[in-house]
Amino acid sequence: MTLPPTLAPEPALVPPLGGTGPRARAEGDYAIVRRAIAHIRGNWRDQPDIDTIAEAAGVTPDELHHLFRRWCGLTPKGFLQALTLEHARSLLRDSASILDAAYEVGLSGPGRLHDLFVTHEAMSPGEWKSGGEGLTLSYGFFPSQFGLALVIATERGLCGLAFADAGEEAKAFADMKSRWPRARFVEDATITAPIARRIFDPGTWRPDQPLKVIMIGTDFEVRVWQTLLKIPMGHASTYSDIARKVGNPKAARAVGAAVGKNPVCFVVPCHRVIGKSGDLTGYHWGLTRKRAILGWEAGQVGGE
Repeated sequence: MTLPPTLAPEPALVPPLGGTGPRARAEGDYAIVRRAIAHIRGNWRDQPDIDTIAEAAGVTPDELHHLFRRWCGLTPKGFLQALTLEHARSLLRDSASILDAAYEVGLSGPGRLHDLFVTHEAMSPGEWKSGGEGLTLSYGFFPSQFGLALVIATERGLCGLAFADAGEEAKAFADMKSRWPRARFVEDATITAPIARRIFDPGTWRPDQPLKVIMIGTDFEVRVWQTLLKIPMGHASTYSDIARKVGNPKAARAVGAAVGKNPVCFVVPCHRVIGKSGDLTGYHWGLTRKRAILGWEAGQVGGE
């Protein structure tokens, strides 16, 4: 498969690759974050200091400090703490009761203050079974805090969101396209650019202007994805708690499969599902990215 044509949405959002525009800066920031996380994960027993991590990431300690402050609102030390097993376990506290609680739009607890206010609906089973036949899906690639993002939307709202590392755009596009093989895909930045801005700019997360998500999957998958939306930022849940919530306590393995098939990453927060022990289990878009998202969210909820 050939790579989709280079998109040309609003220049302020996605200038061409290279240079110092928002896209180049976002990609550069995430590349440094990835290198920092990789070094931490590979050398955690040695408890590397900031100077060592900065050297591995290819920047000075001051540059690393300013990057993390700008990128997630945390100091490097705070970000490192957000990647620990102890922090992951703290996210799981009261996991079951969190899923049982009713969150009202406009009530801003610590985990909802910076959250995406999302409304959602499911496509009919017939639309899903047809493989998207008759659907026209608009798509576009945009910069994000976590690498290049592929945004896919119907005229009714966001239906797909994926991440891609540099040079893997074609792979990400093929993966998403395979989910609805009979749909018609059209590059259209007029539809997808505003959605990308809504997703990745926390300043636009407003309860009076919710982001609409269209879920395309089986009935069971949709119920799992709807449950994921109840996990607020700054918390996490387990596969078994989600299985209980969807009415099948013994279906933790099936829940795991449905979580893995979530086509709307980040917005439908499959990254907030972790193992009972606090271990970060598999993530379709890579465990390094999952760690980065959880660390970034820690900064949004309450940076130091």
